[in-house]
Amino acid sequence: MRLAASLFAAAALAVVGASNVLDLTPDNFDSTIGKGKPGLVEFFAPWCGHCKNLAPVYEQVADAFASAKDKVVVAKVDADGEGKPLGTKYGVTGYPTLKWFDKDGNATPYEGGRDLDSLVAFISEKAGVKSSIKPPPPPETLILDAHTFDDVALDKEKNVLVSFTAPWCGHCKSMKPAYEQVATTFKPESDCIVANIDADAQLNKEIAARYGVTGYPTIKFFGKGSSEPIAYEGGRNEAEFVEFLNEKCGTHRAVGGGLSDKAGRLPEFDTLASKFFVAVGDARASLLKDAVTLAESAGVVSKHYLRVMEKMVNGTEGYLEKESKRLESILKKRGLAPAKLDEIKIKANILRAFSAPEPETEAVKEERDTAEL
Repeated sequence: MRLAASLFAAAALAVVGASNVLDLTPDNFDSTIGKGKPGLVEFFAPWCGHCKNLAPVYEQVADAFASAKDKVVVAKVDADGEGKPLGTKYGVTGYPTLKWFDKDGNATPYEGGRDLDSLVAFISEKAGVKSSIKPPPPPETLILDAHTFDDVALDKEKNVLVSFTAPWCGHCKSMKPAYEQVATTFKPESDCIVANIDADAQLNKEIAARYGVTGYPTIKFFGKGSSEPIAYEGGRNEAEFVEFLNEKCGTHRAVGGGLSDKAGRLPEFDTLASKFFVAVGDARASLLKDAVTLAESAGVVSKHYLRVMEKMVNGTEGYLEKESKRLESILKKRGLAPAKLDEIKIKANILRAFSAPEPETEAVKEERDTAEL
């Protein structure tokens, strides 16, 4: 019984310790790489912190291609130990270094992200094989590199927020979910772009140096019409990113997506709407005429104010309450395209302008009295 239990425990440990990452040394490297199968090889050092961080992700990558071992290799080399000659041969000067070997054994540096999705996508594309991982939806964050950076970030017609990150950076990984949500939130704003660049990739290091990037993440805002970016020094959560971009881009986006309650509101029309709400009879007709005149020099949004006033002048019973409930019901379902939801949110916001004027606070009174003096 004891022998059987020991054998069972040993077998269990062997299964737990099994890895789909192939260990390569000078003895088996040439008989594996360049023999008709392409592969990704990590050159690592046991003491390297970045290598330790990458290790669990790299195991997942190998697992993702476990069923395609006859078509692609996922391997590693201890380039500071037994595999040191291989590290020297392939010009490895830092850890971890990742290299892609084609089916003939020709090596090229891997300079992409070191997260699971990036590595799996790279291997799938290069080897032409599918992984066992369902691909995630494409991120809304615009990914830049040395070839596209200037065209996007330096476009004088756009406001562009750029995060300079590194795949191995823990702070960057922590920030990523919030940053991607912000990119999704601002996608409807064509002139307010949320972008990212892997500043640690060899291809992009000149760009990082140009803007004095020495740590990760570094975030810079390239304002419309400006030749120099400004450093973003706010918090790295969604709410603070949204607040910053709304201020810089002149937008009214809300945390979590959609528009805020301020979107579409026009101060002059809000004043007319409050007066209109408490007015009756001819006074309303007069205010509507004032609004029509004002709308001639205002934007398209002003037409929504006019429509509400016309409905109320024509005596549509309970229009404000009924229309507000209808629009709020649509917004809660969120089943429409983002552009349509934005339009409905603006209409709902404008309806709220038709209410009794708020009581004047002491602070407002003092400010008004001071201005009159």
